[in-house]
Amino acid sequence: MTPSDRQPEPVAGVRLTHPERLPWPDLGLTKQDLAAFYAAIAEWALPHLAGRPLSFVRCPAGVGQDCFIQKHAWPGLSSAIRRHTIGTEEVLVIETLEGLIALVQASVLEIHLWGARIEAPEQPDRITIDLDPAEDVAWPALIEAAGEVRERLRRQGLESFVKTSGGKGLHVVAPLKPRAGWAAVKRFAQALASALAGDQPERFIAKSTIRERAGRIYVDYLRNSRGATAIGTYSSRARPGAPVSTPLAWEELSPAIRPSDFTVGSVPTRLGEVGQDPWADMARVDQGLPTKPKARRRS
Repeated sequence: MTPSDRQPEPVAGVRLTHPERLPWPDLGLTKQDLAAFYAAIAEWALPHLAGRPLSFVRCPAGVGQDCFIQKHAWPGLSSAIRRHTIGTEEVLVIETLEGLIALVQASVLEIHLWGARIEAPEQPDRITIDLDPAEDVAWPALIEAAGEVRERLRRQGLESFVKTSGGKGLHVVAPLKPRAGWAAVKRFAQALASALAGDQPERFIAKSTIRERAGRIYVDYLRNSRGATAIGTYSSRARPGAPVSTPLAWEELSPAIRPSDFTVGSVPTRLGEVGQDPWADMARVDQGLPTKPKARRRS
């Protein structure tokens, strides 16, 4: 056996089958490379991905080749991917790097998560506002929109954090102490989206109707429904270029960057340079859903 024939060493105790497979053929990135990516950023990624009900996009043949959504257990499921029951529904949860690498072994290219933790699945611990721009919306306009959402949340007494979606959009996330139920959190998010669309209809739309979105940003509040998911923080995306949904400090959000800057190849280097997860303070934010939202103010 030559050195090139030897199987790579296991990652976090998980031996990958076909580690040479190319989830992103456009880049030549292998399954082994994806496992190495998660191993390198586990310190940052696991606090955001662990302990939550998850769903996945699996792509056994790579990006664009018969990918499918997976919400429940499959044959050969690793014991590092935990099964839990919420009511009558089975959900899947990871807790460790071994679980994360087990997802790579199962050809998972996207990790989507609930806005609640498994120990309190009926009380969300975040509000997620997904800003999804039409193709003709410029990046600076999206940055301005994220700042507008941040300011409106602040007027309600809520601090928020921002990340790339791994696509062309941005997510603004306000952490919550898990006290209110799903219905209340969704109502709050819907009211915020409706206020944006009502105040500035030329910029925002709160309906998902594609034909009406030209030149505008869809303010998607439906991520705050029970059982709905949003792309996980530091998850890769099943898209060309291997983009990653990446947290940013608010002051980083500028025309000098683009969502496409944050990829499986670049994010480990970025984290080594910044030295700290821009969302590191999220767990320390002590805030709850406002019980009496402040009056809407036109912009």
